[in-house]
Parts: sequence; structure tokens; C-alpha cells
Amino acid sequence: MKNRIIAAGLLIFIASTSALFYVIAILIWLCTVWFDRRLVALHFFTSFWASVYLWLTPAWSVSTKGRKKVKKGRIYMVVSNHQSQLDILVAFRLFFPFKWVSKAEVFKLPFIGWNMVLNRYIKLKRGDKESVTQMMADCEKTISKGSSVYFFPEGTRSYTGIVKEFKLGAFILAQKMKIPILPVVINGSKNALPKHSLNFHGKHRISIEVLDELPYESFAQLSVEETARKVRKIIIEHVDEHRKTPLSPKQ
Repeated sequence: MKNRIIAAGLLIFIASTSALFYVIAILIWLCTVWFDRRLVALHFFTSFWASVYLWLTPAWSVSTKGRKKVKKGRIYMVVSNHQSQLDILVAFRLFFPFKWVSKAEVFKLPFIGWNMVLNRYIKLKRGDKESVTQMMADCEKTISKGSSVYFFPEGTRSYTGIVKEFKLGAFILAQKMKIPILPVVINGSKNALPKHSLNFHGKHRISIEVLDELPYESFAQLSVEETARKVRKIIIEHVDEHRKTPLSPKQ
């Protein structure tokens, strides 16, 4: 019961503060959109907005590692494992500009979803071929304008923390646009907020780590499938659940 009360309180706080943050986001957009074509200032404010909810939830202790590996001005295809709804908030703690690829339903949420539209993040309807085609076109346009793109290539959250097979969209784009891939690893979020749960689950340590980038030249001669497997292998070597579980040849 105590955990449910805490969860309800957090949701009420998020709902009640989102309207204020959204108003500030609109003001930042109005003041910067004419000269900040990539909406970097708005994204950094959105990162702050997301981080507030983590800072004010001390039971979720989030640490970041490897942020200095992100090179200023470089365009990346950012790919990460996906364990929890918290992963989006956690990734914002990196405080570097990128555009999310996220499911279309999220963009309909009051204030938070509207802010995603304002940021020009990229919509995707899962299972809809036309939406996938449009998403890929939007990503190409975004990259050509100088913004990195952040994918969860598993396509959905993992129940167990074991990393699912990667879908190929991010790697098709990386090869086509000839940009480096930046692997990111999230640990601990699964237990803090498991899939299909909005309940509070006590104290948890969560970490997000930026790994070494893969220059385009390191996968230019590989197939898209080989590139996806290579990046997945790099990521799972840093995921806690895989460290506890011996790797099978398939993994």
C-alpha cells in the first residue's frame, strides 16, 4: 500500500508540474526557434524537465558514465538497450542534443507529448509499414540537418533485462547516412519500474553509460545485420543481466 501511495503521489506531481514546464518550453521555443534550428536549447530544457523527476525521487539514484565520449558537434546514431519506461528520463540525464524515435501514442499525452512535438522528435506506429517508411524519412531529414537520433533498437522493453534481438532501422540509417554509432547501456531501471507497472518498487541504483563510438569506417563493409549483431554484442557485455547469465552462441 505504501508503495502505491508513493507512486500515486509521484504521478500527481508529474501531472501537476507538466503544465508549467510546458509553458516554459513554449516560451523557450518562441525565443530560440528562429536562430536555433536544431532546437538545442529546447532539448536541454527538456532534459532538465525530465531530470527534475529523477532528482526529486531519491529512491532512484541515477549515475552517468562516459559523457565525455560524446564529441561536441558530431552527429550520432545513438542506440541503447531498453528495460523500463524510466529509460527515457534516464537518457535525458546525458544532457546532449538528440531527437528521439518514440511510439506515436506518447506524442498524444498532454504537455509531455506536446513538448515532444515541439522538439520535433520522431513518431513511429509499431507494426505500421507506412509509419516505418515515414519514420525512416524523418530520421534521414533530421540527420541531414545536423541532429543525432536516439533509438531503442529492441523495439520494446525487456521483461527480464536480457537484450532482445535488434531491429535493423537504426543500422540501415547509420550506413546510409555514413554516421558513427554511439552505444549506450542502461542498468537498474527494470527493477525500479518494471514493464507494465506504474507502482513504486523501493530504492534502486540506476546507471547509464556511454560506450566508445563506432566510426562509420568500422562497419562500412559489414551488412546491416552484421552491424546490428556487432553493436548488440558490445552492449550486452555491459548489461548486468548478461553478466549474470553465460552467453549462448546465439547471444
